[in-house]
Amino acid sequence: MAQKGSILIVDDEVGPRESLRMILKPIYEIYTATNGDEALQVIQNENIDLVTLDLRMPGLSGIDVLREIKKIRADVEVIVITGYGTLTNAQEAIRYGAGDFISKPFNVADIIAI
Repeated sequence: MAQKGSILIVDDEVGPRESLRMILKPIYEIYTATNGDEALQVIQNENIDLVTLDLRMPGLSGIDVLREIKKIRADVEVIVITGYGTLTNAQEAIRYGAGDFISKPFNVADIIAI
């Protein structure tokens, strides 16, 4: 049996975090974090293939978390999913290494296509 890829879902909001977890759980090994510090612990301790990352969270901002993830594991793909989808936010996320930028509310088909 092929090993499942692993995804870390980082979002302080329960609804989007749990929606993604339920959608992706049959296909991937799922880890979740409610803030940047938790996310960085998971990145350091688990073999994560992909991160979905909210921009606005308590503590570290999503951009700060993105920058730290790329310092720890430059090979990890990061997709920013946020309710605050401005052009400036998207440009900043891409500049720091995000592979994609999706606005909330998101379309399930868009997430699965990635």
